[in-house]
Amino acid sequence: MKSNTLVRSIALAAALAITVPLFAKPVAKALAVPHAVKFGNVDVKAGDYRAMIDDNHLTLLNGKKVIAESAGRWEERSQKSPYTVIVSNEAGRVTELRFEGKAQVFVLSE
Repeated sequence: MKSNTLVRSIALAAALAITVPLFAKPVAKALAVPHAVKFGNVDVKAGDYRAMIDDNHLTLLNGKKVIAESAGRWEERSQKSPYTVIVSNEAGRVTELRFEGKAQVFVLSE
């Protein structure tokens, strides 16, 4: 009887572990763009935007208007970022987004 209860508990825990990421809320953060950059193939002018990250998909919004979209992934860093910042390469292409107080960064694929 005990082993049957243990098997059910393990099965329930495994099912919850699989379904919890499906219900995770998207990350929504205000994002100040200090100078023109590229998100993927889209040129983005300096200004204030909103970044919506749903799992591995970034949507950059200006109000309700979609400005740019890109795929990416979350990566863990050794230190928390002291502020929210856009990291771009020498060509002005955004490579990652860092968020204040978080050790996770969103690295863009493109």
